[in-house]
Amino acid sequence: MADDQDQRPASLLPYEAWTEEALRHVVLRALQHVLREGLPGGHHFYISFRTDAHGVIVPPRLRAQYPREMTIVLQHQFWDLSVDEATAQFSVGLSFGGVPSLLTIPLAAITAFADPEVNYGMRFNTSFQAAPGDALLPEPEPAADATATPAAEPPAAEPQVVSLDAFRRRGPAKDAAPEQE
Repeated sequence: MADDQDQRPASLLPYEAWTEEALRHVVLRALQHVLREGLPGGHHFYISFRTDAHGVIVPPRLRAQYPREMTIVLQHQFWDLSVDEATAQFSVGLSFGGVPSLLTIPLAAITAFADPEVNYGMRFNTSFQAAPGDALLPEPEPAADATATPAAEPPAAEPQVVSLDAFRRRGPAKDAAPEQE
């Protein structure tokens, strides 16, 4: 009898999908805040997304370099941030290797979001396939006076897990022995 009580019946309502959709909108709200107010204090965002997802627009050279997943950093140098709640996507300009690029990323393509300043992060399920015939947009020519520098080093070709422990503030070690002269 106890086994029957421990098992939940299968739901006919997609609660998990609704929860994930709501959490993706947290990312949208954070981006809308940055659009209105800028990044406060030391806040900055790591956003990982599937480059092969339907609706993702990245220059062909970046898609070739990151055919499956890519992580961008919104911190010091980005421009033309726009958030479209109706289509649930955002666009942002970043520089990769000194070449300015505009990326468009639907919320459904996001696989992870982190704000290391406050040790906040989320991972998302991605259950989609690249749509056949998704067009690759030509890469824009850099402006003659463009002096943009990379917002961050592009991630390695293979996706890597970054431990947020590296970003935590640490106090003095409790067990540290006093220095001897």
